[in-house]
Amino acid sequence: MSDRPELQRNLIGRTGEVAALARAISAARTGHPGLVLVEGPAGIGKTALVEHVLARHAADAGVQRVAGVSWEPGLPLGIAGQLVHGKSTGAELPEPTAPDAVLDAGRVLHRQWAARQEREPLIVVVDDAHWADVESLRAIRSALRRMSTERVLVVLVARDEPYEIQDSHTELPASVQAALDLLDGCRDDAVRPKPLTPPDVRALGRETTGLALDLPAARHLCRHTQGNPRDVTRLLRELPRETWQDWRPELPAPARCAGAVHHRLARCGEATRALVEACAVLGQDTPLTEAAALAGLDDPLPAVDEARAAGLLTVTLGPGRSQLSFSRPLARAAVLTGIELTRRAALHTRAARITQDRGRQLVHRVAATSGADETLADELDRYAAERACAGEWSAVADTLVRAGRLSTDRRAREDRLLRAVDAMIGAGDVPQAAAFAAELESFPASTLRDVVLAYLAIMRGRPSEADTFLADAEERCDPERQPELMAKICQRRVLHALGRWDGPDVVVWARRALELAQVDDPSGTESEAVLGLGLAMTGRPKDALAAYQEAADTFTRGAQPQRFQLGRGWVDLATDQPEAARHRLEAAVPTGYRMGSTRISLWAQGWLARTQFALGAWQEALETVQRAAGRLEEVRIELVRPLVHWTGAQIHALRGDWPAADRHVGEAAADLHHYEAMLIPACLARAQVAEARGDYERVVEALTPLVRLTARGSVDEPGFWPWPDVYANALVMTGRLDEADAFLTPHEQCAARRARRSAQARLALARGRLTAARGDVETARKEFDQALAHLGNLPLPYDRARVNFAYGQTLRRAGKRREADTVLKNARDAYATLGAGTYVERCDRELQAGGLQLSRAAPGMARLTPQEQAVARLVAAGATNQQAALELFISVKTVQYHLTHVYSKLGIRSRSELAATFRDASPAG
Repeated sequence: MSDRPELQRNLIGRTGEVAALARAISAARTGHPGLVLVEGPAGIGKTALVEHVLARHAADAGVQRVAGVSWEPGLPLGIAGQLVHGKSTGAELPEPTAPDAVLDAGRVLHRQWAARQEREPLIVVVDDAHWADVESLRAIRSALRRMSTERVLVVLVARDEPYEIQDSHTELPASVQAALDLLDGCRDDAVRPKPLTPPDVRALGRETTGLALDLPAARHLCRHTQGNPRDVTRLLRELPRETWQDWRPELPAPARCAGAVHHRLARCGEATRALVEACAVLGQDTPLTEAAALAGLDDPLPAVDEARAAGLLTVTLGPGRSQLSFSRPLARAAVLTGIELTRRAALHTRAARITQDRGRQLVHRVAATSGADETLADELDRYAAERACAGEWSAVADTLVRAGRLSTDRRAREDRLLRAVDAMIGAGDVPQAAAFAAELESFPASTLRDVVLAYLAIMRGRPSEADTFLADAEERCDPERQPELMAKICQRRVLHALGRWDGPDVVVWARRALELAQVDDPSGTESEAVLGLGLAMTGRPKDALAAYQEAADTFTRGAQPQRFQLGRGWVDLATDQPEAARHRLEAAVPTGYRMGSTRISLWAQGWLARTQFALGAWQEALETVQRAAGRLEEVRIELVRPLVHWTGAQIHALRGDWPAADRHVGEAAADLHHYEAMLIPACLARAQVAEARGDYERVVEALTPLVRLTARGSVDEPGFWPWPDVYANALVMTGRLDEADAFLTPHEQCAARRARRSAQARLALARGRLTAARGDVETARKEFDQALAHLGNLPLPYDRARVNFAYGQTLRRAGKRREADTVLKNARDAYATLGAGTYVERCDRELQAGGLQLSRAAPGMARLTPQEQAVARLVAAGATNQQAALELFISVKTVQYHLTHVYSKLGIRSRSELAATFRDASPAG
């Protein structure tokens, strides 16, 4: 890549790929020879990746580099010859035509590499390996097969498609195809640089040209180039800086790519050129019938074949439908920008008459218009209103932006832009809305302006700002003259109340919005979708389910059912119906075929991950978190961020992956300046990671902000946020028994009134701990038994394991070792099934401390009692007396008592000596 930017050497967005290649080098350095294929499209940064890793991780190694070239793939043993003769070893390759030439060449390479690696580790880099002759690739593989402990790594750098769009060839020679077939066998050990993400593109813009791209511009450029660093860099350098200030500017292909496409197109026949240009006008994915009609072709198939052979178009065949697409978005851009403007306008005018889809008709009519057109703007406005009724906010936003640009009246332009930004937020495109925020704030003060800015503040997690804008909007709005606008204010108040986790306010504002909204008014629809949730938050689940049932019978089309599936699934999870919740939340996630809202999808994914966690499907939950987190990075809806990362933090902590758990805790961070719906999961993420570490003081600290909330009615509603039992348990574990008692009682009473079994079980666990700590073991036993009974046939394996673990600890401390052993085994089996390695280890320590599951001890350790061994293990691993006491559910005095005996029996005097003694004993113990 001759024009590879400086940033490519810094490798933005390549952390995982760098780590993978560095691991291969490290393995080779320690005597594990190997081969790695670095593969990807042209311009993706393969060579830059290799050079970066060599510079950073192979300074002590020798490096031998060779490269294939496009005119030599048929030269047998050409690459092998470069490798051998690049060093003056006196070695000679056999004649390529000689029998066993490949095997002999492999022997020569093996001898040469084996000799060199004795002085230093050797890394052999074959760049452009897709042009290498197959005989050399076989010889390289043969040489590696002869190795066992040599410090050699071979790195093959290859395109996955040998020919770029600017290459003149379209058919692969047999020699190249043979080499590609051999490279296919290396893909098990392949490193594939991924396309850049929009944040990566922003960083690339800053480094290469000093451009401060906003996220929407970076996203637009990323999609246009498919995240290819070379193409991104070329366009950043070639286009004027003001290009990136526009909303979705029409981007060309880089000059070199455009020239190659025009060259290919010029070599095609007239019919093929007409077909390709028609596809460029119609869009990336075009029905063959529409393309043929626009191109004026009765029989388009010969033109399709020629366009495919030229590498310009691909075809997808399906029952009753054939669809044409460009090989890359850049190819379409090159063709489109190459059409004269007059001819392009004429093609768009004809396309508007051909297509049957009304939205696409309007898009083509806008593209054919060169100036203002109030009639067309009004038509776009009406179409946007129709899409709004169906909840298709992305289409609404695009349509209104176009309508505003065709408007001559300033007020009309401002009104349409305000409504467009409102729709962007509804679709979940907060970065694009934020990009317009400064312009909106420059508009004259108005009710609509304040409503839109309040909506943006809600999505960005800024309650004080949102409250101010909403108060100003209410003051300006006359409900009698502007009922629809007042309904919109009420709907925003609903979202604001949801963020504040204020159930009564959710219900009040939702009902007021429904009273004001007209039939099919989106404000009424969205408020109705949240009404049931508000009812459940106020302890009225039956009313909530009735509200959702009534709504389900009404809204069955477009994107609106997504909102009701989310609300009902949320309530199902809170009311101990996790399997029904999973079904509904899964239905609320997709946004494609029904033009659903990204905002709703992200809420659904956040609660789906919680549901999957509750059901024990932890790997699925982590996959849900990963998908949602990636989308959040793009759309920046802060309101839902802590919810998504909470589940990731908890699962990774339970699995013992502390770096990953801490990363999610950091991503979930929120404080008292944020919405309660952000603060609660942020606190839970911190608390549950601390609990997994056995640090109960930090659990109390993490949840204290929730205890201090002034309005906790809905926050304490059992089933929604499982924090009271975690807090109460931590109070018990830190010796604050009276405080725990006072805190538990009202929560227990509320959970009993609601008959919320899972909440009752969790609280009974804390009550059992508390009762046992006060010395009443028999009553504690009843509490734990009741907790397990509450769980009954509920499909909540983690909750059941957690109760059994606490129950077993309590029995063991009370000296009931045989009973404790049975209960702890149940807990251990459940944790092992879930993959909760952190608690599997704790169960093992508890079982060992109980003395019935003795492990084989080393000499010296055998003199210790089971309890002394358990204490010694923890202290030797670095635990303080307080931490060991919490972990083993004994007092600090008891820990000190056992340590005194441990020191005496082992003849040592310090914790460091204990650690050393324990390390020496660990192979046997």
